[in-house]
Amino acid sequence: MVVKMLFFFLFISLIVSCKNNDGWHTTIQSADSSIKQLKESVAKYPDSLQLLEKLIEYYRDNGSYDTAIAMTDNAIKRDSDVAELWDIKATLHYENEDTLGSIKAFERAINIYPLPEYVISLGTLYAQTKNPKALELADALIIGDKSRAQKEALFIKGLYYNYTGDKNKAMTFFDSCIKIDYTYMFAYREKAIALFDLGKYEDALNVLKKAVTIENNYDEGYYWMGKCYEKLNQLQEAIESYQTTLIYDKDFIEAKEALKRLGVR
Repeated sequence: MVVKMLFFFLFISLIVSCKNNDGWHTTIQSADSSIKQLKESVAKYPDSLQLLEKLIEYYRDNGSYDTAIAMTDNAIKRDSDVAELWDIKATLHYENEDTLGSIKAFERAINIYPLPEYVISLGTLYAQTKNPKALELADALIIGDKSRAQKEALFIKGLYYNYTGDKNKAMTFFDSCIKIDYTYMFAYREKAIALFDLGKYEDALNVLKKAVTIENNYDEGYYWMGKCYEKLNQLQEAIESYQTTLIYDKDFIEAKEALKRLGVR
């Protein structure tokens, strides 16, 4: 999606309005005026994908996925051969917890223009839904030298085997990803999850500790450390890990729920 220039403008409006006695109302009026102007611009220039993306992102960021998807669908009706529109549609469906709709949209985007990022996204969804087509797309990424996506291809394979239950095979692929890029947090996370599922909590912890050493603000790493500590009945360490998760992502729902479960408010 495009850079959020609109929301930067709204933020500046907020700062200015705070100087006024009636700051709150001024902010609302500024926001409403900006959105109105954006809608008018989209109506005036219906072929401007940049303007449309800004308006779609506004609805997306406000949780109005039905409206964002409807706008994207209308744009697709006008021109169904724009791969980027199908990519936007796929992203919206995924975030709206419609995996099937996301897969269909990514498939259409790839049929129009098989960008590596589209293939990676679709391959990841195939892996998560245990679809063996994930392996085919991963192989296609490896063969395509121009894509430079070997790491992502290996990750897709590991993810597929993780979801289909072959944890040990999955970990070999995650290790290969890490050899290519030792900062690739997704591979650390998924390897730790595989170990966690196998009941190897100490081993999973070691993987996660390495991950958060490399990237010390890695919220998911701390969250999974908390889960491992819980399994090891090291509850104080678990609490601290969940609390650290929230330092880096205050909206991490699972960490909040874990703390409540452990009696921490």
